[in-house]
Amino acid sequence: MATETTALQTATQNRAAAPAASRNGKGLKALLDNYTPAIKAALPAVMTPERFIRIAQSALSANPMLQQATPLSFFGALMSAASLGLEPNSVLGHCYLIPRNNRKLGVVECQFQLGYKGLITLAYRSGQVTSIQAEKVCERDEFDYEFGLNPKLCHKPATGDRGAPTHYYAVWKTKDGATGFAVMSLDDIKEHAKKFSDAVKYGKQSPWDTNFDEMAKKTVLKQALKYAPLASDFVRGIASDNSIREYQKGVDALDTASKTDENGEIIDLPVESTSGSAE
Repeated sequence: MATETTALQTATQNRAAAPAASRNGKGLKALLDNYTPAIKAALPAVMTPERFIRIAQSALSANPMLQQATPLSFFGALMSAASLGLEPNSVLGHCYLIPRNNRKLGVVECQFQLGYKGLITLAYRSGQVTSIQAEKVCERDEFDYEFGLNPKLCHKPATGDRGAPTHYYAVWKTKDGATGFAVMSLDDIKEHAKKFSDAVKYGKQSPWDTNFDEMAKKTVLKQALKYAPLASDFVRGIASDNSIREYQKGVDALDTASKTDENGEIIDLPVESTSGSAE
């Protein structure tokens, strides 16, 4: 316990100091070699360490601000992706390494953020889900849902111009035949973004501006999957979403004070969910 406490204290000190190497992409790329054994140990069989390292190097090269991130937070986010077997910042859209300014410490930290497709990948990988999807409903679509003892959901998209979006929903089905769904109105989605995203709250650029549909689908998908009987890896993935973790010498610490809210869990919004059947 004492060793772990000392390591965590050192991690915090190093984070605040923000070494020069953390402000240089070459420094982080060089440090990748030192962390290769830890990454290899964390990766599941679905991905090779060599491929994962190449993807991490590409992510650094493509984002100058990410190159400024503290080493502890960068490798914390990287280890989150590795332990879940998800590709960060790739075309697959599994997960993202997001640089965030920590104004209190005056440093850039790296945040781990799950993508919509990453959530789906983890759900399927659990082996318990046979079907999962999230969809947008537009004003000219036929859309009806019902709760109670016999819940149902029916969506028939219109052809041609479907009009503006009105709702988002997600449905799942397990190999045992259990089903469930969640529905959120467009107003619910926007309220969620304002409540859980500082960027949206203060009118700054965010993924909600560049890819609203994906963020909305991810939001309602997380709500629906709360009711699905999924494995611990999926639960761990949800817990890691939007976190800033510090990784040093085998000590992996979750800094809850730095956990940001680009797409956190909804607590009070009027989300309509059910674990009944979907038609």
